[in-house]
Amino acid sequence: MSSLLQYAGLSGVLALLILIFSLMSTNFLTVRTLTSVANQIPDLTVIAVGMTLVLIIGGIDLSVGSLLALSSAVLGVFMVDYGWPLWAVVPICLSVGAFCGMLNGVISVKAGIPSFIVTLGMLEMARGSAYLITDSQTKYIGSSIEWIGAPIKGFAFSPVFLLSLVIVGLGQFLLTRTVFGRYCIAIGTNAEAVRMSGIRTAPYSITVFTISGLLCGLAGIMQTSRLSTADPNAAVGLELAAIAACVIGGTSLMGGRGSVINTFFGVLIIAVLQTGLAQVGASDPIKRVITGAVIIVAVLLDAARQRWKRGG
Repeated sequence: MSSLLQYAGLSGVLALLILIFSLMSTNFLTVRTLTSVANQIPDLTVIAVGMTLVLIIGGIDLSVGSLLALSSAVLGVFMVDYGWPLWAVVPICLSVGAFCGMLNGVISVKAGIPSFIVTLGMLEMARGSAYLITDSQTKYIGSSIEWIGAPIKGFAFSPVFLLSLVIVGLGQFLLTRTVFGRYCIAIGTNAEAVRMSGIRTAPYSITVFTISGLLCGLAGIMQTSRLSTADPNAAVGLELAAIAACVIGGTSLMGGRGSVINTFFGVLIIAVLQTGLAQVGASDPIKRVITGAVIIVAVLLDAARQRWKRGG
């Protein structure tokens, strides 16, 4: 019942935003606009799935935007400079992201360093590596990759958008229907109690960071396909958008609570909000102020809901 109420609440917020912007702009409530929104969010969606898992175990990953840029840079260099086909480069991009994510997890867990610090360092290292391997140049790839980010003829949605929906479904299944997911929630709720019960928490935490890195590699491919270029400056600040989507969806920054589906609603709310504000002519500072206010309101409402549950 609680999950249904959350879905209903987030759906209501999304519908309200669509209604408001439809009244403010005659061009908003059109198939073209809505499908455009859908086809622009796959990279943020898969990043947010990984971020949800990391937040649930009580961690945080600030390196996701830079890992996306690094994976995209690797894709561009291999396809443009070395002439490799897409199918051969995809495993390399995914491996780069997964390896960096695993490093985040190993250093954070084994050395006992807060993930905030570790991933902040990885943010700089990955971004610098993206600049180094591309010589700070944008790599134009073109039609050899843009087809997976373009809408399917006669269908309107792109292959990467459909793939992002699959990732959301798999993430929700992993979290709610597997022992791994239950242990992740338990670790975020009380890691010491989990250790006292004889369960080794380190492998689960490291695996979660590895999954987050793997999804960053996938997001790098998705964004590159949409833009047709690999840009080492890509995804600056994307980690904040991913955290915002998780918070709007009700994932706790303290760990132990979250939902991948709710995070997807958070992604949709952010995307609709930003697209609607752009269509009504809001300046970038105004868009940032409003987006930040929405995040704060979401946190306050979630805190109020938690107090009501405890009181009840």
